[in-house]
Amino acid sequence: MLKGIHHVAIICGDYSRSKAFYTQVLGLKIIAENYRQARDSYKLDLALADGSQIELFSFNGAPPRPSFPEAQGLRHLAFKVDDINQVVQHLQQHGVEVEPIRVDEYTHKQYTFFCDPDGLPLELYQTT
Repeated sequence: MLKGIHHVAIICGDYSRSKAFYTQVLGLKIIAENYRQARDSYKLDLALADGSQIELFSFNGAPPRPSFPEAQGLRHLAFKVDDINQVVQHLQQHGVEVEPIRVDEYTHKQYTFFCDPDGLPLELYQTT
């Protein structure tokens, strides 16, 4: 039935800032960028290496997402990485605050968290 995740949709507060973060800092590739005049908003389709996508939307007046304290609903978005230390160093060089690397008590894999420009929690999860 379900074969995987096609995309995750994110509504941002500042389109230019978020576009730069996801493309220049995280390195996602732009598939398509569309301005929707009727909604006065952008839709940016971004690709990850495995074919999954992030849809980045801008909506004027969208309320901030409550992340802290944690609320019901989507908790965070996790990205697979081969070398967590290398990615953490890259993020820090771009001024992104990253939590200390931890080890999952069940899988014994390393992981850490950081946030996008709107405070959306993002995770790095080392798969190797």
